[in-house]
Amino acid sequence: MSLGPEASVTDDKSAPTADAADVRGPAEKVIAGRSLKQIAWRRLKKDKVAIGGGVVVILLVLVAILAPVLVALLGHPPDEYHQDQIDATFGTPKGSFGGISSDFILGVEPTSGRDVFSRIVYGAQTSLTVAFLSALVSTILGVIFGLSAGFLGGWVDAVISRVMDFLLAFPQLLFSIALVSVVPYEMLGLNARWSRVLVLVCVIGFFGWPYIGRIVRGQTLSLREREFVEAARSMGARSPRILVRELLPNLAAPILVYTTLIIPTNILTEAALSFLGVGIPPPNPSWGGMLSDAVATYSISPMYMIIPGATIFITVLAFNLFGDGLRDALDPKAR
Repeated sequence: MSLGPEASVTDDKSAPTADAADVRGPAEKVIAGRSLKQIAWRRLKKDKVAIGGGVVVILLVLVAILAPVLVALLGHPPDEYHQDQIDATFGTPKGSFGGISSDFILGVEPTSGRDVFSRIVYGAQTSLTVAFLSALVSTILGVIFGLSAGFLGGWVDAVISRVMDFLLAFPQLLFSIALVSVVPYEMLGLNARWSRVLVLVCVIGFFGWPYIGRIVRGQTLSLREREFVEAARSMGARSPRILVRELLPNLAAPILVYTTLIIPTNILTEAALSFLGVGIPPPNPSWGGMLSDAVATYSISPMYMIIPGATIFITVLAFNLFGDGLRDALDPKAR
């Protein structure tokens, strides 16, 4: 077929015109992939409530770490008495709102006149130390026993499961009171405060591991039948390698979430033991101990009870909000 004299023949391999290149360019943009960590962080950033809780948690940790510096700048030593701030007749702080002033930003303790701000700051150091270390002990024990029970099965699973059921049904608070009451105040070269912190970490951490252990066991029972585990077995991988290299990385997200959620429970447990008089021994500062001291004077000086109570409430709420947001961010099935 003739093309005619006015028709021009062009080469099919010739370069496209500028207009065609401009049209095709945006469609050929490379789509960047995101890792699971990036997806989780992006979802967590959208949860403003969880981010707020995380910011409060970070501030509390900084307060606990910088307690000596904050007390030197804004307060007074926690064991220093200021009787000039106490009304000699009623034993209550002078001034309104528990003696709050520019010199005592959170007021003073009734009867003794100790700085409430300093005791709150050092109490945060004690409570967070107990909470984090006991959560670490619970996590380590829970992961070890949960992985062993879920992966090995058989009599190992039966024995570990019955031990977990026994510890979950055991009256933890009564045992803690009985044990802590007979332990000496000073041991292993530590003073009364840190020796009691060590005892609380061991007791709370030991009774807390079954909660994480049951979660890890259930997840392990599901993961051990997956294809990647069967592939590792077919390649000759032994059980320790499968546990450490295959199963444990896939359990990192639930372990992190439940560790975050167990920390506020440990804070409440430590506060309850200190409130009952078997936690951190006086005159060492503790939020629960401050609440216990406030029982005798809350009717005439309520601020001494409100301040440590509000501190415990804000701390536990911040950890719970952050833990819930972290769980939603790491859950691939959540919207």
